[in-house]
Order: sequence, then C-alpha cells, then structure tokens
Amino acid sequence: MLERLLPAAVWLRRYRGSNLPGDISAGLIVAVMLIPQGMAYALLAGLPPVIGLYASTIPLIIYALFGSSRQLAVGPVALVSLLTLSGVSMIAEAGTANFVVLSALLALMVGVTQFVLGLLRAGFITNFLSHAVISGFTSAAALVIGLSQLKHLLGIKLENTETVFSLLWEALKRLGEANIITLAIGLAGIVLLLFFKRVLPRFPAPLLVVLLSTLAVYLFGLEARGVKIVGGVPSGLPGFAMPSMSFDSLRALLPVALTISFVGFMESIAVAKSIANKEKYKINANQELVALGLANIAGAMFSAYPVTGGFSRSAVNYQAGARTPLASIITAALIILTLLFFTPLFYYLPNAVLAAIVMVAVFGLIDLKEPRHLFKVKPVDGWTLLITFAATLLIGIEQGILLGAMFSLFIFIWRSAHPHTAELGYLAEEGVFRNLRRYPEAQTFERVLITRIDASLYFANMAFLENLLDQTIIERPDLRYIILDFSAVNNIDAVALETLAQRMRELRQQGIELHITGMKGPVRDLANRAGWQDDFADNITHLSLQQALESLDLLAFSHGLRLPASRT
Repeated sequence: MLERLLPAAVWLRRYRGSNLPGDISAGLIVAVMLIPQGMAYALLAGLPPVIGLYASTIPLIIYALFGSSRQLAVGPVALVSLLTLSGVSMIAEAGTANFVVLSALLALMVGVTQFVLGLLRAGFITNFLSHAVISGFTSAAALVIGLSQLKHLLGIKLENTETVFSLLWEALKRLGEANIITLAIGLAGIVLLLFFKRVLPRFPAPLLVVLLSTLAVYLFGLEARGVKIVGGVPSGLPGFAMPSMSFDSLRALLPVALTISFVGFMESIAVAKSIANKEKYKINANQELVALGLANIAGAMFSAYPVTGGFSRSAVNYQAGARTPLASIITAALIILTLLFFTPLFYYLPNAVLAAIVMVAVFGLIDLKEPRHLFKVKPVDGWTLLITFAATLLIGIEQGILLGAMFSLFIFIWRSAHPHTAELGYLAEEGVFRNLRRYPEAQTFERVLITRIDASLYFANMAFLENLLDQTIIERPDLRYIILDFSAVNNIDAVALETLAQRMRELRQQGIELHITGMKGPVRDLANRAGWQDDFADNITHLSLQQALESLDLLAFSHGLRLPASRT
C-alpha cells in the first residue's frame, strides 16, 4: 500500500551503495547546469531570476518521491516559461509583484489539473495531441522564445512584440541603438556555448559563461556603460504561502493552465519513456501526471512557477550516471545551498548571457528534418505540422497549439467518416481475395460486388457507405449480389445497425441481396440483439467469402479452380 501511495518507497528500500557515486555525480552536474538555466528561463517567463531557483528546489524533491522515472530531471523549461509569459502577461505586467503571484497561481492550477487527471487515469487525453502538432508547435515556439531574447541581447527595449515578424522588423530597424558591449557579451556567450555543445557536450558551459561574464562586468564596471545586470538576488528560501486567487484570475489563466498541463506532460513523458526504454523499465503515465501535479502544487506554495521534465537536463542527468531519483534530491539540495549562501555572486550577471543560454537551448528544438519526413510518408501530417507552426508564429502560442489540435482532430474525424474500402477479386494461384486496384488481374464475378470495409461502422460514416453502394448500383444496373467483408470491422453502433438493416430491406425489394461475411463475435452479438438473426439469418452467417460464394451457388468461377478451406 505504501509503495502505491509513495513510489519512492520502492527505490529507497532497494537502494544499493553502488548507485551512490552516479547519483552524486549526476546531482552535482545537473545543479551546475540548472542554476544558470533556471535563472534564464525565469527571465524568459517575465519573472525575477530567483524565481527560477525557487522552481528548482521543492518541485524536484516532490517529483523524486512520487514519480515513476528514475532519471527525469524536473524544473523550469523554455516552452513552459514562454507559455507562462504569454498567459500571465495578459492580466499583469511582467516583472511586477502581481505577475509573480499570478505565476504561482498558474503553477497551482497546472498542478491541480495534472493531479486530477492522474487520479482519473486520464493520461490518454494527451494522445489527441499528435506528433505532428507537437513538432510544429515546438519548432515555432523555439523561434518565438529565441527571438523574444533579442531585447536582452541588444540591450534595448522592443515595444512591438505582437508577432515574431513585427518583433524582428523592429529589432532590425533599431539595430543602431543596440548597446555594443551588451551585444558583444551576448554573442560571445552564444559562441562559447555552441563550441562546448559541439566539442564537450557534457561540460557545464552555461556555468562557465556565467562566471566569465560576471567577472568581466565586475572588473570593468560594465554596468555603468549600459550593460543590464541581474542585480540583487534575494538570499534564503521563499516562505510558505497559498497563492491568492480570484474568479477573474482563475478564468483568465484557465486556457494557458490547460495548455501547460498537456504540453508540459507530453514533453516530460516523452523523455521519461525514452530513457526508460534504454534502461528496460516501465513508466506509469498516470503516476507521472500525479507526480508532476504534486510538484507544481508544492512549488506554487513556495513562489515557483510551472515546471515539467526537461529534455536536455534529463539527458545530462542520465549520461552523468543517475541511477535513482536521489540524483534530483541532491540537485535540489545544492540549489537550496546556493539560495542560502551564494546568491550575492549573481549580482553582476548580465541579462545578455541569460538570453544567450536560452537561445542556444531552444534553437536546438527546431526540427527541419521532420516536415520533410512527414510530407514524404503522409502529406496530411506534414500539413498538420505546417499549420500548427504557422498558427503559433502568426496568431499566438496557445492559439497555435489549439488550432493544430483542432485540425488534427478534424483530419481524424474526416478519416473515420470516410473509411477505406476495397473492391475485392480472387487470386486463384494464391487462393486469396485482394484489392482490385492493387491486383487488377484478380478474378471478379458476374453480377457480384465484393467489398471489404476497413473500419468500425458508426453513425458518422454510414452515409459514406450508403453513397458508395448507391453509386455502385447506378454504375452496375445488372448487380444481383453485394457481399460486404466485415473481417476488419471491430465495432458497430446502433445507428449503423439500423441503417444497414433498412438498406438490406430496400435492396431486397430492388432484387439485390446484401450479404455480410467474416462478422466478428462482438459485432455479431450486437447484430443479434438488434434482431438481425430473425430477419437476416441467411445473410449474415457466412464465416468467409468462400462460404458466401458457395452458399449463393456462385462457384461458376470453377474452371478447375478451388478456393481454400474457410478458416475462422
């Protein structure tokens, strides 16, 4: 019982001393990586940098106790930071005390949403966000995030930020106003980060860039020459407090809270499953929702903003030797020590370096290969990606992913309303029935239509099937038999049953017999409950196409041919 309520009881009880060196190493390396990243992502979210450190303490510990992944590194991430800025800035000015309070409220809303979904075992809901939607959204969001840091990189305040294009145009027009020293520091940071990312990917380059730039500003007094710095970072731990809330703020934040809940969970579960597959253990999606929910709820009580599992940090955590969630607890403990004793060291840290850290981190999320792959394999998925990408850039973050999800659901509904069907013919040598479009040499039968339906039947796709039958009857006035192969029909609803029954009666009056073969047990049970056994017993009891043709005395394709024995 304890292990179900507190999954950490499992790895704590089985913990081996041989795991400790790897956990300590990973915990230290991720802490070194997370301190500058957390501050940078908080700045991206429109929050004081210290909030990023707050979000890197309690949430990590809570997830380590309740999560099912052994290596997932939870904390601030770029995508959630941008969503936080986008949502909260609609009702409060970034950087203000009210903005900080509302960001904590947003974390609480995200946490409650994820926790409830986990308890309801509703993790499957996120499956409605297709891979194409997530890929398009992530690439577009990475561009939005990267370009949003131009103001810090250039050292000027950019007013026109409604779209990335207006932001980019204003930045280009005002390039002459840029602070050259600030731009030089930012570009040098980008170059160093990219260099170490390529040559020594496990080296804590962000910390090195932070140290060098802070020393440069302090030694040369660059803050007096217009280089904007972080300034005073409060020391100590945040106090426990429930975020204040009102109906208006809850209503205003609800759309972005739902977006972060789903997108954050999908980012987290993707990297968790990737590592778990390599280590040969299972991830419990519903437990992950509960753990992330509790992490965000706890974080909200300590002035944090929404967190989730991050791709890059989790990969570093795993590669650095993390064997259990103890590595995350060590990371949190080191960041707590930083908050207690070392925050004055960040006073001269230039904002341009934090912008450089964000830009290098997110531009790696832009995937140029995926659109080409999707258009090659299935163009409609490629269009889903492009529509999501364009909507996110042109309309907005939440609207972009919503439009992409709606488009992908529309495609899904359209496909289900227009199921694949195939007119079948007989291949004598192989003894099988196959699609005539793919095997035009297959044998057909005079006055007989054999059609396979490759989908479950329900109210929305019956009109398609009826239109198909009507069109065939018009084109083939001599038609005497219609045989529907139900071997691929896994389910059928009451409307479809009634529609088919009515159509069978109408066709009978026209002198056409409609027969059904290969009906699966659950479908046959539904048909029997609808009274088909009484009205259409001779039409629906065929176990195979062969049996249907034999019962209708249609073996005029004999010519010495013999169909294989029927199999069920």
